[in-house]
Amino acid sequence: MKALFLLVPLLLPVATVQAATEPAAELQRCSAVTARDARLACYDSLAAQFAVPSAIPSPSPTVAAKSSDKAGTVLAAAAAPVGNFGLEVQALKNEPEALASQIDGLFEGWGPNRAITLANGQVWQINDGSSAVLYLKSPKVKIRRGILGTFVLELDGTNETAKVRRLR
Repeated sequence: MKALFLLVPLLLPVATVQAATEPAAELQRCSAVTARDARLACYDSLAAQFAVPSAIPSPSPTVAAKSSDKAGTVLAAAAAPVGNFGLEVQALKNEPEALASQIDGLFEGWGPNRAITLANGQVWQINDGSSAVLYLKSPKVKIRRGILGTFVLELDGTNETAKVRRLR
């Protein structure tokens, strides 16, 4: 039994080296493929083995963004996607300044780092250390842009606000 315990630490580096060389061998195999489409398919299948599922949901809801001319006349109403609103990505020109949704069911407030799930499926986390005790039934919420890339959660019918960040 002692021999087995002594042998395991010696075999671990061998297994690690073998696992590390398999992707390299696969890369070499893909690079040897001469047909462009077949080579791309080889690399794609190799990348799929190491892919991490995306936490970004597909954008589905939209918010109307209005533009106007110098006289203030509304020219057109364009639909701006809100599916990625709040995720730490470069802001798009037509991304909305705020998001309106609600929290389903009884909402009893928040504490530091609490995650809040909105009716649209987005999850936001309190990140300013604040807390509030509330008893609201399916409150409407607005999340708007703050300064320096922050986001502020506002609840309809209260004066309570909190800085939040989007988790997913």
